[in-house]
Amino acid sequence: MPEQHSTLREQRRAETQRMIQRHAVRLFTERGYSATTVTDVAEAAGVSPMTVYRHFPTKEDLVLVDQHARILAERITATPAGQPLVSRIGRALIDSAATLTGEGDDDGDGAADRRFLLARLQLMISTPALRARHLDAHYALQQAIVDALGDEAGDPDSAFQAQAAAGASLAALHTALVRWAEDDGRTRLPDLIAKALGAAFGDDVVAPAGSAEAQ
Repeated sequence: MPEQHSTLREQRRAETQRMIQRHAVRLFTERGYSATTVTDVAEAAGVSPMTVYRHFPTKEDLVLVDQHARILAERITATPAGQPLVSRIGRALIDSAATLTGEGDDDGDGAADRRFLLARLQLMISTPALRARHLDAHYALQQAIVDALGDEAGDPDSAFQAQAAAGASLAALHTALVRWAEDDGRTRLPDLIAKALGAAFGDDVVAPAGSAEAQ
């Protein structure tokens, strides 16, 4: 029973966090990031400013906080060991983008998820304070990738190789994200990521596992 209560609390916390963040991104988009206060966000979400800060310690976090690191780590952990690092990381980046953008669900929550992610990215690109903090998130995502590789990055030399592969792959990801935001989401994000990774490492690097290109 205690575990069930804990799970329900976590679900409610996650739902509250998502609700606050969606109101924040909407207000930032409509009014401008600088012109919108945390109090404005709290009023729109129907909660107190203290509740907002409990979920998002800084105003920047209202845009930057997401589930990408967790989803990406899960995808990397699920890929077979022994493949080239950039192949594993690239495939995980593409798959996690498909999850985050709700690919395959164009009429329901998937379309809303894409619009929300697109609005967040456009805010990051257009707001100097968010661009600076986004770099910190980039480093955190790089470390999440290295951690997900586990024993394969267990010694200093392997960790260095993993960090280099992750950093290069994330640079390609960033290029795809900027293009997606500038294109107002008209192209599928997973396709843009695959194209960017292909330009950086070769098209065979991100070929699906088991395909002719991957063999």
